[in-house]
Amino acid sequence: MRGKSFYTVLFLCFLFLGALPAGAAVKVQCPCLDDPAAENVVTANGNIECNIGPREISCKHVIGGDGFAIMADGTELYTFGFSDGTGISPDVVIANAEHNAQQPAPLIKMREGTEFYLTLSTVPMAERPDLFDAHTVHFHGFPNAAPIFDGEPMAAIAVNGGASLTYYYKVPTPGTYMYHCHVEATEHMQMGMLGNLYVTPLLGPSFAYNHATTGFDIEYFIQIIGFDPDFHNANQNIQLLPPLFAAMKDTYMMLNGRGYPDTVDPRTNTFPAPLQSGKVSQQVRSLITATSGQRVLLRISNLSTVHFSTITIPGIPMTVIGKDAMILRSAGDQSLYYTTNTLTLGGGQSVDVILNTAGIASGTYFLHTTLLNELSNNTEDFGGLMTEIVIN
Repeated sequence: MRGKSFYTVLFLCFLFLGALPAGAAVKVQCPCLDDPAAENVVTANGNIECNIGPREISCKHVIGGDGFAIMADGTELYTFGFSDGTGISPDVVIANAEHNAQQPAPLIKMREGTEFYLTLSTVPMAERPDLFDAHTVHFHGFPNAAPIFDGEPMAAIAVNGGASLTYYYKVPTPGTYMYHCHVEATEHMQMGMLGNLYVTPLLGPSFAYNHATTGFDIEYFIQIIGFDPDFHNANQNIQLLPPLFAAMKDTYMMLNGRGYPDTVDPRTNTFPAPLQSGKVSQQVRSLITATSGQRVLLRISNLSTVHFSTITIPGIPMTVIGKDAMILRSAGDQSLYYTTNTLTLGGGQSVDVILNTAGIASGTYFLHTTLLNELSNNTEDFGGLMTEIVIN
């Protein structure tokens, strides 16, 4: 609901406040925290983890709200997004999450066979208090335990402002997935409610799948996204959106929420502070470093709402071992891996790629799109969908 008059907005706000459920509250459900007998409660990969008897349990808390992101040409764009509330006291979640949307969303990483409890809370839109959009988490490509946990709002529950819902997953298979909000999906994904998610196999954390041929020395996750500045500006300035959907055009293509050269900027805790909040929205860079001879696993996913993207790494062959969280081997265990110099991914697709750097000369290489219009930060050339690979 966009482009409304002031009085319409005021009426809807009163209507919304009167319709809030009396028991709405931020509440985190996690057996590690709820069971006083739980042992070995630790924080790893941003999760709270423990073992209760034979059960391996992992918990995380993400919060949907709004904020800002700085593009590589210095433009500030209004965004929706998730922030990490794991371990934060529920009574300060809303204050902490205000203007704290992250690009990309907090990484979700877990081990195969884990019981994963993901709590989603939604806070009011600080920049757009007239909006009362609910949010969900959709674990893309995952067979959910029940439709209610899918996040698609026609079959699942959406979380209104000031409330929480805990999703339950029994993680069955390793691979590279992704997650996003599925409420008004085109809008909320375009606005930035997107995140990396992957599952490590029982074989061990140094394997992509439960097969010895998928071993690696070091791994990186890379998510392709794009922003249409006209869409973001219209959302911030309370302008009508529907005509923009058909004309949506991403002129800021990014890896993990940054365009080149910011993809290789070493700053995390100080990069870059949105002007209206002072909080850090883009904490993940995409610089890939390795020692010659190492096997490098790249977990590449695409959650762009507009573009197919083709990427290449001149000088380093890419061996594709998995696609859409499935190992490329036949039922008879024959290898279906293939080596290529380009990959094309549409929205919702992922690949697992091994770079074997044995025999590769030391130096700086580039991972970049082959599409020249995506190698820019809006109208600024030599940016966009590109990062560096440094072989030492």
